Amino acid sequence: MLSLSAERWPNSSAYQDLAVHKTYRQMLCDVDRACKATRRLECVRFERVAVWGYKSYDYVVAMIALLGSGYIVVPINPALTSTQVEHILSDSRAVILLADSEFIEKISHYEKGLRKVGLLQRKSTEEVPCGSNAIKFNWQDLLQEVSDTDSAHYESIGLTDSDPCCILYTSGSTGRAKGVVLSHRNLVAGASSVTHYLGLSQSDVVLGILPVSFDAGLSQLTTAILSGASYVPVNYLIAHEVPRICERFGVTTITAVPPLWMQLIRVPWSDSSRKSVLRVASTGGRMPFELLQRLRTQFPKSRPYLMYGLTEAFRSTYLDPEEIDRRPDSIGKAIPNAEILVLRPDGSDCLPDEVGELVHRGATVALGYWNDPMLTKTRFRKMAPRHEGLPGGETAVWSGDLVRADKDGFLYFVARTDDMIKTMGYRVSPTEVEEILYSSALVSEAAVVGIENLERGQEIVAFIVASGDSFDVERLRDLCRENLPGYMQPVRYIVRDMLPRSPNGKIDRKQLRD
Repeated sequence: MLSLSAERWPNSSAYQDLAVHKTYRQMLCDVDRACKATRRLECVRFERVAVWGYKSYDYVVAMIALLGSGYIVVPINPALTSTQVEHILSDSRAVILLADSEFIEKISHYEKGLRKVGLLQRKSTEEVPCGSNAIKFNWQDLLQEVSDTDSAHYESIGLTDSDPCCILYTSGSTGRAKGVVLSHRNLVAGASSVTHYLGLSQSDVVLGILPVSFDAGLSQLTTAILSGASYVPVNYLIAHEVPRICERFGVTTITAVPPLWMQLIRVPWSDSSRKSVLRVASTGGRMPFELLQRLRTQFPKSRPYLMYGLTEAFRSTYLDPEEIDRRPDSIGKAIPNAEILVLRPDGSDCLPDEVGELVHRGATVALGYWNDPMLTKTRFRKMAPRHEGLPGGETAVWSGDLVRADKDGFLYFVARTDDMIKTMGYRVSPTEVEEILYSSALVSEAAVVGIENLERGQEIVAFIVASGDSFDVERLRDLCRENLPGYMQPVRYIVRDMLPRSPNGKIDRKQLRD
């Protein structure tokens, strides 16, 4: 994809931050050199190389080069704790860690399995305080050692689009993070699909506000490269600085998760800071209607895209902006090159408006879970043939999300299977209760969870962040009484200054339940 964009738009901006500006011709040249440098890592094809750092230009170049050289890249979120990172390194069996120095210091005692530890920045390798048995190296030194006469080796290493290229670790709702294995086909097909429905082009500037270890954050990078757009990363997220960044670089496309949009919508945006923004998109969870309305008011000239995705399939649905007013609570229809099914537990198709599990088939379905064949077998299943006369055997992913489809085929999110609350003999969607809370205009954030209760099975607890100083919980209680049946009303309301976040910026329901 990078080679194609460099051929089409050699002088167009590929990457921009406050210190670096690179064209596509320059980026391709740097990636070519980096591909040659990867030979000096002395790894075997498909060995895991963990990359842990901020989205600097060196980070982006190294990651693309590793992907093109036959290694499996394991991007690590800078927001993770040392314990979480050690789990990822151990579970993936990474043999090389390439990282910024401040992150290496966090796991200076870690020694399991790492053969080499490298710095992305130009510092002495003696300063790498990690793993006494690991060989220390400097990535910049490897690049300098490459001769201009060295031949690139990535063209003849026998890769196909079905080979694994990346492991993205997702926290899930319970237990430790699990690794989702993506193929080269997944990355290319995902970039092509998203680029198509967003209408991205060489004139766009994509704000890289999400971590690359998150599928939507990786998509921001891959779609920019495929479309010839400029990628502008944001590493130290300070909400009030985002409008200034958008104004400086002429950002056209912003994609964020709802809690992050909640932060961005509160800061002042001048006419000059939002005038270039053509698209605002949301992923990683249900966008409350009130937030959507505020977003449209803040960016009146932008096209809003409501998207739904899961790491196991990269991206699944989007709602066409033309449908926003008719179906503001819908997650839309399947992305290009995918089919979305709503199935019963026995695998049969649900009727219109019948709740079932969302099942995704198509080019973006991942290869499975790393080092977990049982979970892979549960979620990634062979399907019966969808076309008469053809053999079956295609793998689809069962999302674990409950949805319904209306008579026109538009999908509506109901709840995560794991998040459904079972109370007094009923199954309650937390999303439905949260919508009532948001509609009050009394709360800026809300999350509803079920807590074990001997009499009810589970009791409904609402965690909220008040939108003003004069908050009255009784007004919220009255609203729920008016709009919800008794079994759906929260038993407790817990007010917090802020709600806990996962490393990808989503509200952490597991932590709330704990």
